[in-house]
Amino acid sequence: MQLKDTSVKILALIPLILNFLLPVVNCHGKVLELSDRFLPLRHEGMWLMKFYAPWCGHCKKLEPIWKHVAQSLTDYPVRVGRIDCTRFSNVASEFNIRGFPTIMFLKGEETYTYEGDRSREDIVAFAHRVMGPPVKKIKSDYDLDKAKEKSDHFFLYIGNPETKLYEEFVMNAKHFQRDEFMYLSTQEVMNKHVEILQDPAIFVHKDNKFYLYADSNSELERGERETADVGESGNADAAVEKSPITIENSSMTNWITRERFPLFAKVTRGKFSQFMATKKLLAIAVLEENKIEKLTAEMEAFKDMLQKLVEQNQDKYGEHFQFGWTGLPDLANSIAMENLEIPSLLVINTTSFHHHLPDDEPSQLTPAAVELFLDSILSGEAPSYGGSSWMVRLYRAYYEAKTSLTDMWKGNPVLTSVLLGLPMGFLSLIFYSICCGDIMDAEEEEGEDENLHEKND
Repeated sequence: MQLKDTSVKILALIPLILNFLLPVVNCHGKVLELSDRFLPLRHEGMWLMKFYAPWCGHCKKLEPIWKHVAQSLTDYPVRVGRIDCTRFSNVASEFNIRGFPTIMFLKGEETYTYEGDRSREDIVAFAHRVMGPPVKKIKSDYDLDKAKEKSDHFFLYIGNPETKLYEEFVMNAKHFQRDEFMYLSTQEVMNKHVEILQDPAIFVHKDNKFYLYADSNSELERGERETADVGESGNADAAVEKSPITIENSSMTNWITRERFPLFAKVTRGKFSQFMATKKLLAIAVLEENKIEKLTAEMEAFKDMLQKLVEQNQDKYGEHFQFGWTGLPDLANSIAMENLEIPSLLVINTTSFHHHLPDDEPSQLTPAAVELFLDSILSGEAPSYGGSSWMVRLYRAYYEAKTSLTDMWKGNPVLTSVLLGLPMGFLSLIFYSICCGDIMDAEEEEGEDENLHEKND
């Protein structure tokens, strides 16, 4: 009887034990409101966290998006939560929170801070990248289709992983894990999808095509040559003479940085620094979206015209230009330091920080005119503006300050008047007390001198 009771108790405990051992799944897509009691649990499982302050306008704007993020990750072993850092300041200190909102992914001892755009798609893609290993495997056509569903843009290593080239690929995968999907596959799986002329080979998949990493042969030969040199000499010290490959000197890193965007991509504030890091000429169609992030028919027509031109001349411009469009005119205006007409075209030299503007009016920017403009930039004949000199930086600071004050005045003229009026009023009082105090002291001294003279007389 006792044995039967014991077995019943053990069976009753099995679900609890399984719940403890198995990874916690974000059931029902709910956002967990957490407190400082979360700190002892931060290393258990995976967490996608939002650190916020109730008074923060950006946090309030992110709130509905964050709920959609939690719903999108329902079937994955990650818990989505948020913490009010004004109530639990020790949590903010633990994670070194400097601004709101801050998004982090916690996985054991590893912490990844999200720095992209605050959209549901981008945040979910970020979670998918960092929740798994830096290099994920594609073992079948099904896996390839799932990879394309997550992102049309990814990097793929095909072939034998026991090479120096794969070690460099893994190093880059760890470096770019927050922003890029990196995969490993075999020739047997990929032969029907891409032409493989060498083993191993590295490709980038973007714009529904595979593009080969052209230096993969030279990188592989270099690694094999270094190994052969050590083997022939029998001296392990020979390997020390060769500088190790790092992110700073890796040609693969430069290639990934240049090829990490589609041919025609949306340029946003969150990704602008990544676009600048490509070291290509950044050609941006300057448009304006409405409050629901939609373009007017005129804006859409200009964007389609430029995109078709780019696609038709990919071989001509693809190596030198990174094309894109932005729905934020303020972003382009701050670069050009003037209010550009909309729609317009702006080209930025990402190495010298100069920019180019077409001489034609926006209405005259036909495909032929745009092509002539781009050709003149490549030939060095187009006039350039801006740069990074101290005079330009000084004027940029002035332009940014003027723009900020103008936006404040348009948004709330009363508050702007108060904010500017109070400091000016205090300064006026200080100057008045200093100047008028000296005059009054001088008048008193003159009055005393006159009294002395009268007494002497």
